Amino acid sequence: MADTRSALVVDDERDIRELLVMALGRMGLRCDTAASLIEARNQLANTTYDLCLTDMRLPDGSGIELVTEISTRYPNTPVAMITAFGNVEAAVEALKAGAFDFVAKPVELAVLRDLVRHALELNDTQRENVDAVASRLYGESRAMAGLRQTIGKVARSQAPVYICGESGTGKELVARTIHAEGGRASGPFVPVNCGAIPAELMESEFFGHKKGSFTGAHADKPGLFQAADGGTLFLDEVAELPLPMQVKLLRAIQEKSIRPVGANAEVNVDVRLLSATHKDLSQLVADGRFRQDLYYRINVIELRVPPLRERLEDLPGLASKVLQRLATAQGRPVSTLGPDAVEALQSYPFPGNVRELENILERALALAETQTLTAADLRLPRVTSTLDGRMVAGGTPFAGTAAAPTPSPAIPAPAAPTPTDHRAADPRETGTSALPSYIEEIERAAIQHALQENRYNKTRTAAALGITFRALRYKLKKLGID
Repeated sequence: MADTRSALVVDDERDIRELLVMALGRMGLRCDTAASLIEARNQLANTTYDLCLTDMRLPDGSGIELVTEISTRYPNTPVAMITAFGNVEAAVEALKAGAFDFVAKPVELAVLRDLVRHALELNDTQRENVDAVASRLYGESRAMAGLRQTIGKVARSQAPVYICGESGTGKELVARTIHAEGGRASGPFVPVNCGAIPAELMESEFFGHKKGSFTGAHADKPGLFQAADGGTLFLDEVAELPLPMQVKLLRAIQEKSIRPVGANAEVNVDVRLLSATHKDLSQLVADGRFRQDLYYRINVIELRVPPLRERLEDLPGLASKVLQRLATAQGRPVSTLGPDAVEALQSYPFPGNVRELENILERALALAETQTLTAADLRLPRVTSTLDGRMVAGGTPFAGTAAAPTPSPAIPAPAAPTPTDHRAADPRETGTSALPSYIEEIERAAIQHALQENRYNKTRTAAALGITFRALRYKLKKLGID
């Protein structure tokens, strides 16, 4: 028979202790109890527990103190806070102190059961996909080592995590790693781009709808929260949520329940929330474009993903891994970077970060004539700064590369067209005089520029280009732009 899991229940009310012991006992846990901080400390010193539940208010101190102590001294013991109903501030404070999760009084059996299940799964060592996912967070730099260390800590919590960073840094990959290393690894991971959902369909997409609730609702449809039940919901580009939807999302997070459109009753959902954006949410809060209460609710733990230019020492190894992955996918021999290519990459500021690096290398593989890539094969664009300080890649080669031939001193070089005006490009400078190829190159440069201008938000990029979202997707596929 397997060893019985154990739990410590800390509460100064005898009735609450007995109810929790009874509920946990039905789940197969052996329970000890404590009525104060000092009793809890004595129990923890003598026994190793798989879970601890503690009340917020204790006769000799605060449950927050106990949460902090357990997180520091007994990191393998998940601790959950019992809070008063509706006391969101206390719950957030507990999560920031290191609590695994929280549960509100009166404790619902279904919520408690989910909490216990996820807590016990934390110490399970079988994580088939952790190594595969975590290995993609490559980097020996201090910034990446610190990021991986922080991910290891937050993965053990159920606290909402806000992942910030520039476009192309790998925010979704960080979210997937948190999911894979936590107690919800066996559950679904549901990513959603908040900027790609029309405002009028958001409530139905997030919460689902009942048949006949509106025109076109021909059948019941579960929403994203229900799809992520038991797992993780990742809200990418969360800054794009309209204010009315922010209110509804806040309630769903606080109450851990949703109401499908057209339904009469709420449905409990067990979801961990991760969110990300390249925008400054605090500034959006100050501008009144993002609710402050929602900001504090989703930003319990903040993770910053460093841009590529802050970890250039990782570039050679990262590029090598990208080339290996591309070679495997394309069924071709693995290419390498020549010394001049490495130097050119390390001189380039990468406004599009890792995503841009992957695009550059994929393009270079397609055009290179040898297995060793040179600086000329990379065709790095020239980067200019906008008025707000952002870097934008234009259509002309970057100064740190040898992609563009140097004009003869005896012949004055013609004035270069404005980097951002791709219509001004000379077909003779594109590498081919064939009209279809010339048009393709102009189109590719314009789309890449628009993507960078709009931080790779495809919905806004399509609008900026004056084409439909579907047309943009077609062109991205046709031109080989990721």
